[in-house]
Amino acid sequence: MALSLWSPLSLVATLLLMLTLAGAQTSSDPFIHSRAAYYPNSDEQGTDRGACGFGSFGATINGGDVSAASDLYRNGVGCGACYQVKCTNMAYCSDKGVTVVITDSGSSDRTDFILSRRAFGRMAQTTDAAASLFSLGVVDIDYRRVSCSYPNKNITIKIDENSNYPNYLAFVIWYQQGRKDITAVQLCETQNFGCKLLDRSYGAVWTTTSPPSGPLSLRMLFSGADEDDQSWVVPINNIPQDWKAGDTYDTGVQVNS
Repeated sequence: MALSLWSPLSLVATLLLMLTLAGAQTSSDPFIHSRAAYYPNSDEQGTDRGACGFGSFGATINGGDVSAASDLYRNGVGCGACYQVKCTNMAYCSDKGVTVVITDSGSSDRTDFILSRRAFGRMAQTTDAAASLFSLGVVDIDYRRVSCSYPNKNITIKIDENSNYPNYLAFVIWYQQGRKDITAVQLCETQNFGCKLLDRSYGAVWTTTSPPSGPLSLRMLFSGADEDDQSWVVPINNIPQDWKAGDTYDTGVQVNS
């Protein structure tokens, strides 16, 4: 059940100071050993039916360098997270590997990642080496969480097509930045500052019945690995009063976390 929260004007002013979060990626972050496969189809990019609810956006984000995840999916909390993934066969694999965005849930033969064909091939040193990787099907990898970066892109809200104004609102968050998870979202009335905590319906889809009226202010809680490493981010732009299913709204903020 969604909660109804009331926040004074002073809290809003404090939250507006938190548009940029600290904690950028460092090169000393350790890699974790695992395995990776690739989507068994002819499409170079990801799937438009991923469990994160991104739709067609999930197939093309990050140039199509995307992946399904098993345990790293974390019941949808892992959606939008970025990972550096590099295979370990020195005969075929590059030192850098590829950076992928989690857009789906899935596993295959004890894997943590099922990469798009494009991302799988980009782990290789050359085109010929990529063909050798594809013939293997499943490869040993090292991976680590890294910061997501989308130059010239602000965090964007996509209203789900199943939304029904003004009774039901569902949306996904595009261009999640930094390397923290979005663990809570509030919608607030811009006039009296009454806030409603939204439900994570599935994946990266946030929903509420009877959403607040009027222009809506969004708040997103970014959480790191530490329990104390949490910060609320308040976008500059509001969701308009007459929001429509299928529309996208630019929040006006970028986050480096």
